[in-house]
This record gives sequence, C-alpha cells and structure tokens, in this order.
Amino acid sequence: MTQSAAAPGDSTDPRGSAGRGVPLVDLEGPLAERVRGLGAKQVNLYRALAHTPELLTAWIDGAWTLRERCQTPRTLREIMILRTAVVMRSDYEWHQHVAMARNAGVPREKVDAVVAWQTSELYQPDERAALMLTDAMLTGHVPDAVHDELGRHFTDAERVELILTAGFYAMVPRVLDACRVPVEDDRADDTADSPGGPSRD
Repeated sequence: MTQSAAAPGDSTDPRGSAGRGVPLVDLEGPLAERVRGLGAKQVNLYRALAHTPELLTAWIDGAWTLRERCQTPRTLREIMILRTAVVMRSDYEWHQHVAMARNAGVPREKVDAVVAWQTSELYQPDERAALMLTDAMLTGHVPDAVHDELGRHFTDAERVELILTAGFYAMVPRVLDACRVPVEDDRADDTADSPGGPSRD
C-alpha cells in the first residue's frame, strides 16, 4: 500500500522521489519537547510539517484535542478515522490509527469490518450514525437523513466533535499525499493491512 495512485501513465513510485516530496527534518527545541511530553514520537508527518513550526504546533493542538479532549468515546472517533483511511486509501493514516484504535479498545474485528461497515452487524446504532456521517462528508454533502440519525444518538456538542473529527482526518490524507510522506518502517502484526483495506498499490 502506498499513499496515492500515480497519475495516468506515470510509472514512478506514488510516494515520489526524494527531490519531489517535502524533506523530513527532525523536530528541535520546544516543539521536540512538546511531542515528547505528549508521549508521542517524531513521526514522519510531523517531520514533514516541521518546516513550519507554528503550523505544526497548531496541527498538533488540533489533532490532540480531537483525540484526547472530546466528550464522545475515543473508540468511536478512531473507527471514523479508520473509515476515512479506507475511503481515502491512505496507508499512512491506516497504519497509524489501527494501533491507536486497538490501544483505545476497538476490537480487531471492528477494525477489519470498517472496510464494509454497511453490511457488518458489529457496529452499534451510534457507531453506524457516525460512520454514515464520515462517508457523507467524504463525498461532499451530509443529507438531512444523516443529521436526523445523528440527532437520535448525540447532543449538538457531540455532533460538532464528530463533524470536526471527520473533517480533520479527511484533510490528513491530502496533506500526506501532497507532501509525499512515507509510512514509518515499524509495521507490526497488529497494524497490518486488513483484507481489502486502504491500498493504492
């Protein structure tokens, strides 16, 4: 799996050569300390965005707020992020968030089933509503029926959290693709691709 499909007729590696992607640099100073303080690693996405420390700081603030400081369950939001990775065919997002989802308590069966969640019986009604929202936002329009279903399960504040989660993590694969950020070479068995998952090979 790679980050994006090559353009028609382009036989190059979809991630691009060293001269085309954004070079990866190490985080330094307060920003490096901040990431360490969060218990996070200097992942390749951060290293690409580190050319603009102010924007990377804002990125981290937004991402970690969505991950750690929301009212909705972390498991629910991780399922949404995994669905985004599948639809956007983002190997990087999938690789990172399979591990996060499992650590948050999402069963492996639910991780695998997100590829075809519509036909799965594993998801609760609130999870299905959140996945409906995710798919709708990725196609560009959220119909009234989706808002009605969300309203049955979530408060307005929770609905905003889910909308921002879907919106932010729909942006992530586009940034990864444009910067041509390679996936970390630390793949373990538990973060392997699910069958039919988000490959662009």
